Amino acid sequence: MFSRVTPFVLGFASLVAFGSAMVAPAEAGSRDKVFFEGVAGEWSGPGEIVAGKYKGTKFKCTLTGVTEGKSTGMTLDGHCRVGFFKQPMKATIMADGRSYKGKFLDGAAGKGLDIVSGNVTGQKMVVGITRARLNGAMIARLQGKNSMTVTISVKVDETMIPVIGMSLNRQTDEIAVGSVE
Repeated sequence: MFSRVTPFVLGFASLVAFGSAMVAPAEAGSRDKVFFEGVAGEWSGPGEIVAGKYKGTKFKCTLTGVTEGKSTGMTLDGHCRVGFFKQPMKATIMADGRSYKGKFLDGAAGKGLDIVSGNVTGQKMVVGITRARLNGAMIARLQGKNSMTVTISVKVDETMIPVIGMSLNRQTDEIAVGSVE
């Protein structure tokens, strides 16, 4: 039972760098690239399912964000872990005119999700996510250079209900600095 839902639930969590805007964004350009460059790198941190059948389930993700060269967008790759269960994660998002498109794992046609819209405003990105009858949004917000929060919500009737929350920290190499006598 748990292993069946793990890939889908953790899949939402792996969309860390992505988020769904209801307003039309400007042409994806250099200001959006600044956001993606800020998300690029190694991230790790805890998350929790805050609503639904698996409410209270805690997990930890380790993800690497890589920008996509001259294009505006990125790929996020890594894994999330719940107890002894480890699930590979991969998501790709790219500029598509005035919005963003992408997929998590193999997209909604397979066992993943489609990213169907997106908007970057300053240090925040909001993307629309979908699979069959499920519609939702993810908000990724950079809080300074080394911290990011992610909230994933799903639409129930006409209300967006938060279901997953995460707090990620940039993984940096700490080098000891000392003196030589």
